[in-house]
Amino acid sequence: MHNTDLMFQILTFTCDACRKVILHVPSQLDAEKFVGRVNLKECFQSANLIHSSDPDFQILEDGSVYTTNAVLLSSEERSFTILLYDTENQEEKKILVLLQHQTKVLKKRHSKEKVLRRAKRRWAPIPCSMLENSLGPFPLFLQQIQSDTAQNYTIYYSIRGPGVDREPKNLFYVERDTGNLYCTRAVDREEYESFELIAFATTPDGYTPELPLPLVIRIEDENDNYPIFTETTYVFTVSENCRVGSTVGQVCATDKDEPDTMHTRLKYSIIEQLPAYPTLFSMHPTTGVITTSSSQLDREVIDKYQLKIKVQDMDGQYFGLHTTSTCIINIGDVNDNLPTFTRTSYVTSVEENTVDVEILRVTVEDKDLMNTANWRANYTILKGNENGNFKIVTDPKTNEGVLCVVKPLNYEERQQVNLQIGVVNEAPYSKEASSRSVMSTATVTVNVKNQDEGPECSPAVQTVQIKENVPAGTKSNGYKAYDPETRSSSGIRYKKLTDPKGWVTVDENEGSITIFRSLDREAESVRGGIYNITVLASDKDGRTCTGTLGIILEDVNDSGPVIPKQTVVICKTVMSSADIVAVDPDGPTNGPPFDFSLDSDADSDIERKWRLTKINDTAARLFFQEDLPFGTYRVPVRVTDRHGLSLITPLNVMLCNCVTENDCTLRTDTRTGHGEVRLGKWAILAILLGIALLFCILFTLVCGGTGAAKQPKVFPDDLAQQNLIVSNTEAPGDDKICSTNGFTAHTVGSSAQGICGTLGSGAKNGGQETIEMVKGGHQTLESCRGTGHHHTLDSCRGGHVDVDNCRYTYSEWHSFTQPRLGEESVRGHTLIKN
Repeated sequence: MHNTDLMFQILTFTCDACRKVILHVPSQLDAEKFVGRVNLKECFQSANLIHSSDPDFQILEDGSVYTTNAVLLSSEERSFTILLYDTENQEEKKILVLLQHQTKVLKKRHSKEKVLRRAKRRWAPIPCSMLENSLGPFPLFLQQIQSDTAQNYTIYYSIRGPGVDREPKNLFYVERDTGNLYCTRAVDREEYESFELIAFATTPDGYTPELPLPLVIRIEDENDNYPIFTETTYVFTVSENCRVGSTVGQVCATDKDEPDTMHTRLKYSIIEQLPAYPTLFSMHPTTGVITTSSSQLDREVIDKYQLKIKVQDMDGQYFGLHTTSTCIINIGDVNDNLPTFTRTSYVTSVEENTVDVEILRVTVEDKDLMNTANWRANYTILKGNENGNFKIVTDPKTNEGVLCVVKPLNYEERQQVNLQIGVVNEAPYSKEASSRSVMSTATVTVNVKNQDEGPECSPAVQTVQIKENVPAGTKSNGYKAYDPETRSSSGIRYKKLTDPKGWVTVDENEGSITIFRSLDREAESVRGGIYNITVLASDKDGRTCTGTLGIILEDVNDSGPVIPKQTVVICKTVMSSADIVAVDPDGPTNGPPFDFSLDSDADSDIERKWRLTKINDTAARLFFQEDLPFGTYRVPVRVTDRHGLSLITPLNVMLCNCVTENDCTLRTDTRTGHGEVRLGKWAILAILLGIALLFCILFTLVCGGTGAAKQPKVFPDDLAQQNLIVSNTEAPGDDKICSTNGFTAHTVGSSAQGICGTLGSGAKNGGQETIEMVKGGHQTLESCRGTGHHHTLDSCRGGHVDVDNCRYTYSEWHSFTQPRLGEESVRGHTLIKN
């Protein structure tokens, strides 16, 4: 686009915006040059069709006026009409556009000639604009400001604001006398969108007849900025075989020109595709979203496309500015190709009895992207592996299927195995399963090679049946091994490896057994009536196998029933009997029901002392019939099985003074034969607890006596609350006195020494009894004199007080305490009588 001088001023008559628009233009306009902008919305809001009456001019949707051809204004004015149509409502409106060429600007301050005749007051904001990047000539006239007061006064005009006295300085100035406003140089709208100036009208003496007038100078945008893509190269990925309309990606561009104008109305398009055929992508012209226009994307054919894309302003019109960019679209792989075997059948071989060996590798072809889940193969055996002899795995490096033997094959059973194998990908197949088979298959024939094998011990466990009481030297069948090729046992030798009891011998040539010692079914080494020996079979080449021979011992009634628990405890105080249980090592046919009886041959009194009653087939109850003393008794009990075979079990019956069996045990003195009582753990524990309790009581008394020494020695007022001892006998026994926290006197009869001391026989004086009272635990009673007696009560802690301070006669005590006894009896006094 050419840069030329252009100045215009848009003036609309407020009376009717649709009538006339005046644009001031240069005398010469180039083609496709921006002339100005008309506000179409103010005239006709619902217009959907715009037309110019002059073919030299084109009107865009936003009201921008452009020249279509070069225009030369031969006269000072040229006009054309903008036609606005509303096709839905069948309405039409017109706007007259007048193009005026500026030839001369009047400089007389009070000239009656005016550029614009106004009906209202002239000192008012006038819309003013200028085109950015204007080339002049400068100074460039913009408009004239005038005050009505100029008719009466000499008026000087001045301006201030950005572009005058603030940056960018000296861009605008106004002629003092005429009010003509000029611009001194070109302006970039992307740097300054508008200028807000303040105009002043003053008289020479400084009087201001008008208020400051705000002037807004709007910089009209010129389409001087190319739209720019946000990236030089866009890279997107879309899956192959995707549906038509699938989103690939979105591109975006920016334009520094004025927003919401045709200069920034962008349109996107694809101008080239590589490879060019077929066309697979489309672009939304407004949003820049790229979508697929075909479902024939196939990565295996073409895995990448390159688009050359364009963005153009002016809504994509041919004279708009445009730029291009590159978009690379990678085609993502999906599992749309099945792996297929390179061969449909394979033949391999393996020796029998071999295991964990690789016998075959199979290969597949897959067109999907290598080393992805869409390409990696999963192999499986579909048929022929019912016995689990084979497995097939994937080699992660080569993607081959590796067939292995994991369980040995037997040539004598099968000489050939036919397998069917299949292969799929790790990722599921993306296409419809009905369109084709989702699994490729192949057959594998495995030939089994024969080996010269040693003897085979099969079955590994063999059995023979022998009665347990057969005599030594008895022969029986033994263990048999065979040659797997001939299925014969000839030429095989046998050797006994294990024989826990050494009961049998094994024939070297035939494997039969001979009884060497008497067999016992009830022996410990016999489990469930079966005695096991191990036999080694070998051929002439020294190859061997091992088997087990189970000798099933038929039961013979050769063992009598016994009582396992031969020590019986009877707690005599709580029970009078004990239960006994018998068992028979023989089998059930030679066992219960049992018969229990006492054997009186050893002791004739046994039946007088003891009695047996049967509980069930295997148990009986033993009673003692006399009041036997505690001790251990020997009681022989005979138990007889169902076939009459019996056995005597001597029981040790312990009679004990206990509650449970663990409370007490008895033992028999081997020298005297008498039972000796031995305390059980509970009895010992009870004794220890009693001793501990006694020590606690003694410790409490000692501590209480120590504290009582601090009490005053006067006769207490609450004597009635103390403990009194009254002896009403002529000659009472020895009394035991122990002082505690208060006055205490205890009579315990003639017994061991008291804690603090003893008081001998009570002193009787003329038939009058004497009561001794001790107040406090630290006092000492030196004497309580009677006939021929002298006793001393020492303090528990060695204190000493004269006896006169704590001894009173019975009459004194009686007269003092008797009235109080009735009152205080409810308070817990104790009167102890001997």
